[in-house]
Amino acid sequence: MRAQLARVDAVLVQALIAAALSFAHLHDIASAAGQSGWKAWAYPVSVDLLLVAAWRRLRSGEAKASGWCWFVIALTASLGANVATAGLLDMDQVPAWLRILVAGWPAVAFLGGTLLAHSAPTTADEDTEHGLALDAIEGQEDGPDPAPEEPSAIEEPPERPAMPVPTALVQHARKVAAEHHTRTGTRIDTPTLRARLGVPAPMAEAIAAHLA
Repeated sequence: MRAQLARVDAVLVQALIAAALSFAHLHDIASAAGQSGWKAWAYPVSVDLLLVAAWRRLRSGEAKASGWCWFVIALTASLGANVATAGLLDMDQVPAWLRILVAGWPAVAFLGGTLLAHSAPTTADEDTEHGLALDAIEGQEDGPDPAPEEPSAIEEPPERPAMPVPTALVQHARKVAAEHHTRTGTRIDTPTLRARLGVPAPMAEAIAAHLA
């Protein structure tokens, strides 16, 4: 137990040292680029928060492309500051392109944080509605079988009845379709709708007919 605690303590101390050094390097770069006072200290906080938000998106398993994109951007900003302060950059004569990057970073960080926070494909409310819709489907499937009809003198091939679709499921499907259109710019197709809702193919086709 003591050995395990010692390993944890060593990792924690190492992480704190690395975070403090990276924080200081980002502050020095922002200060050299003309950002003084509290603004110079806000830059490392912004970079670290974007890095953490991107990492949480990757850990969630959703929208990994977006998570990797902003993770690489934040990591590049952090590593760039660490390398630049290692004697490769004259802190008294900062080039104009670096001043432009530092001045434009708040807008980039705001955009990345907003997209990571508000582009989750499924919310808790949608999960609840999805579960209620699936319960409604199962309730219909588990209902009593209809009484068999007596055969007529001339048997004709029966017409396939339209599958009933619960109202809650249609409403949930509309939200899924709207989110898909907002994210991709295209109308959701039936196979994708079926995969998102987790329903059988006939039910997906019936839902798609309601959305047309």
